[in-house]
Formats: sequence, structure tokens, C-alpha cells
Amino acid sequence: MVRVVYWNNIPAPYMVDRFNAVADRGTLNFEAWFNDRLEPDRSWTVCESEWRFAHRYIPTTRIGERAFHWPLPVLDSRPDVLVSVYSGASYLLGWAVAKIRGTKTAFWCPMTMDSWVKRAWWKTAMKRAIFPCLDGVLCCGEDSRRYAVSCGVQRSKTLLLPHSIDVDHFRCGVAYAHSRRAELSAKLGLRGTVFIYVGRLWWGKGLSTLLQAFAELQHRQSEEVSLLIVGDGPDEANLRQWCDEHGLRNVMFAGFRQKAELPRFYAAADVFVFPTLGDPYGLVVDEAMASSLPVVSTSAAGEIRERITQGVNGFVVPPKDSAALADRMAHLASDPTLRRCMGKESAKRVEARTPENWARAFEEAVRTLLNG
Repeated sequence: MVRVVYWNNIPAPYMVDRFNAVADRGTLNFEAWFNDRLEPDRSWTVCESEWRFAHRYIPTTRIGERAFHWPLPVLDSRPDVLVSVYSGASYLLGWAVAKIRGTKTAFWCPMTMDSWVKRAWWKTAMKRAIFPCLDGVLCCGEDSRRYAVSCGVQRSKTLLLPHSIDVDHFRCGVAYAHSRRAELSAKLGLRGTVFIYVGRLWWGKGLSTLLQAFAELQHRQSEEVSLLIVGDGPDEANLRQWCDEHGLRNVMFAGFRQKAELPRFYAAADVFVFPTLGDPYGLVVDEAMASSLPVVSTSAAGEIRERITQGVNGFVVPPKDSAALADRMAHLASDPTLRRCMGKESAKRVEARTPENWARAFEEAVRTLLNG
């Protein structure tokens, strides 16, 4: 049986779902490697007892706030295929050792944007030197594929592996909405049309633009509107202060919520808003779509135009444009029929984005790597 290792930074919930699906299929001798159980800016619960795949944590040396992860497992084993991210010296060292030992190697390569990533000439030079030496690059869509090609990868070596979410888990929130929405709305103090944001409370997510847009929406809208913000992060205090200083009403900060809790929060909302300044992808968009919500997103998210068609299941606006964002929010606030139609279309578009289908696509990518 082919031995495959996927090396990721941490066991994010969506990765655990995918790896469990790979293990359940039982066609690969699969193992996951992680650098850490959790990173300081993440609040997920990690429960290894729920994992059905073999795994190990990479040996780590910490000096103060710095950590180096030693890719020693590459030395004591020889997988047929090693897939990893590439954002660190340990990944690159592990890749080099695996390559020398005859392992087929691939990087997971999401696109990155200048607003989030500080560019350096030497980093670009390293990518252009290393990427052409890979046996393949895994891309979640055409945006990341173009990015990989810009780094020197032959297009024939780019393998599409679309993202996945636990579709059934988030779809269950639709049924919840009909039976419990009023109760949850009353508990949270939500009124009228409810807009929801889920994610980190950090400047790169464009939340200052969202608050400005919501302030404009409240100014022009005669009916009640609410904004539900789910998540935590370093800028929460500043965002709360901005709301207080500008007299925003009906803005609820719900804090971080684990995966099990999220469907009921999506179910309490009418529209999902994603004001990001530069996400490589933004899985929360897919979660909201599975929850039958229309989406208003900025264009600064990877693969966003593959997911959102203007006027069909949502709207795409420029980043940092609070006026454009407010216009689209107002349009949806005034048309409940349009919201419902868009929400149904959103759900259709992600219904196949399951961990099981991801596992099948991953196996196909592995076969391509081995036969290339």
C-alpha cells in the first residue's frame, strides 16, 4: 500500500475532517504530521481521540518565542509521497531530504496577497528556485494555480484539490433556523435583518470597513438591522471601542465558537459578510453557503469568483470600499425574497465540497504524483 504523509502546521478542524475521510477509505497508508497542537492565535479545541488517522508531532526546539521544528521523521522513514506546506525553514529542509531520498514531493500552494504578506526579493527567488523541482503542486482553484505558475511551476504539474467543509454539519443549521431562530435572536438581542461575520478579529480581515459600512447602513435604513460578529482576536477591544464611539446599535460580539456551535449562529443570520483584505481562501464563506446564506465578500479572497456569482448567490465588492459594501448590504436587507433565492443557490454550489470528495481527489492527486 502506498505510504503518504501530509505535513501541516496544526490540526485545524477542517483538516481533521479531511484526514479522517482519507483514513476511512483505507486505500492509502496515510499519516499526518503536525508542528504543534495549536498556535497562539487559534482557539480551536484539539481532541486526538476523535482522529481516525495515524499522526505524529514534529520534534520542536523553542528558544524564547521562537520555535524550530526538526523534520526528523523524514530521516527515520521514507514515504512514497510527502505533501506539505512550505512556509518555513523546517518544511523546506524536510522537502530537500525527502527529495534526495527519492520521495515524490508536493507543496500545498494557496495564493497569497500583498495586503497580508510582506514580499521580499529573496523569498521570491527561493520559490522560483525550489518550485520547479517539485513533482507537483496542489491548488484549490484557478487563482492558486495561477499563483503556482507565477512561481515557476509548469501548469501540467499543478493538481486541483478543491477545499472542503463538513457540509452536512453546517446544512443542519437550516432546519435549526426554522425551529429555534426566534429564541436565539432574542437571546443575542438581534433585530431585523441580521448580517453575520465569522472569523478572526484582526485588521487583515477588513472589519473596520465592515463597521463603517454597517454604520452607513443604519443611517440610511429605516428598518432594523443587526450585525453579529463571531470570533476572537487581537483587535476585538479596538472594534468594540469604535462601535461605542460611533454609536452603533445592534452590534453583537459573540466571541469564539467551536465548530459544534457554529451552525446555530449561521442560522440566526440572513446574510454573511466577508470584508477581508487578503485571504488565501476563506473557508467561512463555504460554511455560510452550506448554511444557505447569500454572501457579500470582497474580491480579496482566493477563488472567490468561482464561488460567488454577482447577483446570483451574492455580491463581490472591492476591499476597503465601505460604500460599495453598504450598498450591497442595503440591497439585501430590503429584499427577503432575493436573500432566500441566493441562499438556496449558495447551498447548491457547495453541496459536493465534502471531506469524502476531498479524500477521493487527494487519492487521485497521489496517483498522478506517483505516475508523473
